[in-house]
Amino acid sequence: MRYLLLAMSVGFFLLVPAKGMAQESSEEGAEAEEQAEETEDERRVRRLSDVMGEGSEEFDIDFENIDIPQQPVEPVPEVSLPDPQQDERLQTLLRASAFAPNDPDTQAALSDLIDEVESDIRSALAAENFGLARQLVSVVREVEPNRGIIAQAEAAINRNATIGQTLAQAEAALEAGQLTAPPEDNAAELFGRVLELEPENEEAQSGLARTHEAMIEDAIRMAREELDFEGAEARLVEAESIYDGAEATSDARQAIADFREQHIEALDREVLSHVDEGRYDQAEEGITELVALGHSRARIDALEASLSDARLYGSFEPGQQFDDGLDGLGITGPQMVVMPAGSFMMGSPEDEADRMNNEGPQHRVTFDRGFALARTEVTVGQFADFVDNTGYRTDAENVGSSRVYDLNSGRMDEEDGINWRHDYAGEEADDDLPVVHVSHRDAMAYVEWLADRTGRSYRLPSEAEFEYALRAESQTPYWWGSGSPPEDDIENVTGDRDVSPAGARWNVAFNRYSDGHWGPAPAGSLQANPFGLYDMGGNVMEWVADCWHDSFVRAPGDGSAWINPGCERHVIKGASWSSTPSMSRSAFRISSRATSTDMRVGFRVARDL
Repeated sequence: MRYLLLAMSVGFFLLVPAKGMAQESSEEGAEAEEQAEETEDERRVRRLSDVMGEGSEEFDIDFENIDIPQQPVEPVPEVSLPDPQQDERLQTLLRASAFAPNDPDTQAALSDLIDEVESDIRSALAAENFGLARQLVSVVREVEPNRGIIAQAEAAINRNATIGQTLAQAEAALEAGQLTAPPEDNAAELFGRVLELEPENEEAQSGLARTHEAMIEDAIRMAREELDFEGAEARLVEAESIYDGAEATSDARQAIADFREQHIEALDREVLSHVDEGRYDQAEEGITELVALGHSRARIDALEASLSDARLYGSFEPGQQFDDGLDGLGITGPQMVVMPAGSFMMGSPEDEADRMNNEGPQHRVTFDRGFALARTEVTVGQFADFVDNTGYRTDAENVGSSRVYDLNSGRMDEEDGINWRHDYAGEEADDDLPVVHVSHRDAMAYVEWLADRTGRSYRLPSEAEFEYALRAESQTPYWWGSGSPPEDDIENVTGDRDVSPAGARWNVAFNRYSDGHWGPAPAGSLQANPFGLYDMGGNVMEWVADCWHDSFVRAPGDGSAWINPGCERHVIKGASWSSTPSMSRSAFRISSRATSTDMRVGFRVARDL
């Protein structure tokens, strides 16, 4: 049976038997009857307009003698084109192809149409209209599945989808602060992956620039907040590896360098402050940090030396002189001299002339820290400040007497009414003379008052400290050497050229020597020893903190005072104006009761640093 192909203007084909079509129009009945004798095999479709009716748009495909089956040979694909005119052509051709799959004219028309669609796909891809491209590709795939544009377009569409997804992940990572970690899920890597797919992608370029900026901010934060300058530099190097922002990186590096230098300077000052305030552990930590920061080696050495000295001498230097103000009095305490840390052999060797048994065994004493010792003995004027401020009464005042030197007889006898206000002969003492007629208890009262008024750790020196400072690194019998002083006016001791106010001379004295004094000289009148101290080996003997022990067996080796609670006798060190050569030796030591007083005994103070 032959069929007629009817093309409707609404975009679909209608296939009906020719006989049925003739019966649809009563106006054409006569014509149908006239042609009834025609055989169905001779019927042909001539023009679609012959069966479309008046006014229909003519679409002439000009099929010649096509045998039209009653049903489609193949299913009609359900695809469409967004362009109405193209879609109308597509639907017509698809239905035609479904009824006549191998018709060359239909296939040629379809191929022409697909060529147009392929061009549209390329235009859509160029315009990054991937939704349109995807729709057009679906049509091409149905009509000509082997067309190369399909793979090309799908690759572009998939790449775009990947780019979009990766950009979203990159933005999320950037927002979360995942700049370069964790692996495969950080902003730098994700934006970089997009640029590998599409080197000119502006979003990825902008994202990488923002990642670079965030890394620079991170580097600056590491430097300023965490003081991790090495980490900050590593962050800048990492930032340089992901984005070419040379100017911003250079500016950041300079800002960090400036801050680092400011921090080093501040830390340097902080270390010195720690040293000055005695915070030595903090100072050491600061120096360690300065080493890590690359502070100059010369400056590190200087700071380490300051710390070492401070640990030994506090905030002072060996040989430095200072005094401390007395709170509320408007005066200062005794002038102090910083003694260097070190060690010495205390006592006398067994072969030293005039040696006494209580001077041994000779043993080494080491001072790990320096200390300060008064430049001179405490003077009458300084002791008067103490008494005036406290109302203190000395042991001589309480007892009502003390020993004095009788110029006429040359004897040393007890005399009533003598106290710290008097000199060696019982006369009123000048303020610059060393105070005498004071007991160990009186000396302790003075240093306790001095410590309280200054807020510093004043005390009596230990016996070891006194002998160490007296010897001043010498191991000879006297600090100036052996035998008589090399010149006059070295120390106030007995000299064979000294003459008393009464014309007396010493029976036992240093040969060919005179210091020009009979009795104590004003404190600091003669020469200082190598440690800058006056009157250590003469003028007056001095109380020290130690209890008396008749030998150095089990004596401390660190220079501390050897004290037994409740001891009755204390050590007296140094020589006086009346000391013979044997009694002027540096190792010489005697003792007396804590409450005893004498015209030859005074004291000086020590202070911890």
